[in-house]
Amino acid sequence: MTTQTETRAQDGAAHRASVFLYSHARVRLALLLSAPLFWLALVYIAALVALLITAFWTVDGFTGEVRTDWTFENVITVLTGSLYQSVTLRTLGMAVLVTIADIVIALPIAFFMAKVASAKWQRILVIAILMPLWASYLVKAYAWRSVLSNDGIFQWIVQPFGGTTPGYGITGAVITLAYLWLPYVILPIYAGLERVPNSLLEASADLGAGTWRTLRSIVLPLLWPAIVAGSIFSFSLTLGDYITINIVGGANQMLGNLVYTNVGAANNLPLASAIALIPIAIIFVYLAAVRRTGALNSL
Repeated sequence: MTTQTETRAQDGAAHRASVFLYSHARVRLALLLSAPLFWLALVYIAALVALLITAFWTVDGFTGEVRTDWTFENVITVLTGSLYQSVTLRTLGMAVLVTIADIVIALPIAFFMAKVASAKWQRILVIAILMPLWASYLVKAYAWRSVLSNDGIFQWIVQPFGGTTPGYGITGAVITLAYLWLPYVILPIYAGLERVPNSLLEASADLGAGTWRTLRSIVLPLLWPAIVAGSIFSFSLTLGDYITINIVGGANQMLGNLVYTNVGAANNLPLASAIALIPIAIIFVYLAAVRRTGALNSL
């Protein structure tokens, strides 16, 4: 009898809990999101705060140990040092170039997928766009190193026309990074184009507007949030990259390389943290600037 009573009590409690959760959608949502939000706060936000704090610490010149002595020396060094200024401008310039190149390439591809291709070909093209993401980042980067070499495929293609491969440097790094992040730009633009009604394009044609006028006056204003959303991926990923520049960038450096060097060989974690604050600040400024466009709703 005791076991049956306990079972009924448990069933009754479970039933009351299920009824309560069913009738309180916000509580149910809070319970579902509590675990991932806790993990996000613990792993990402806590690590970001720790990074911010470490930037104001120092390193003992004799032992090399990190000391919790508060100072602005690292931040001042990063902001005023000519090396860090030039590397910041180079990194920012590469992020802008990669983003522009990806948008220019992604627009016609996404438009063809959303407005020209049949439903069957849309699925095939989406899979084709996603397939490069299945390959390893390093495999793709080293593949481009082979392509950009003096005896690589790029040289074979342009040599008959009197051209030459860009080789290893800024141009090669921009090409490689643009290839790596292109799927992340195509997909938001493709999703944005799918939300543009075909009736608007037909109405524009009926009113006598040409193709370019329709694209400029109707498609681009409606598509702008999706374009900005795609740019967030390519811009932020390029800003924090350091592997590609090591593989195809020659002797050039980006902010990520300076962070990696100071964490590893130089063993100067506070200075590395101070350098890492630069791309974080740029990303926050960029996100604040694009927030009003509605681009974050297109992610």
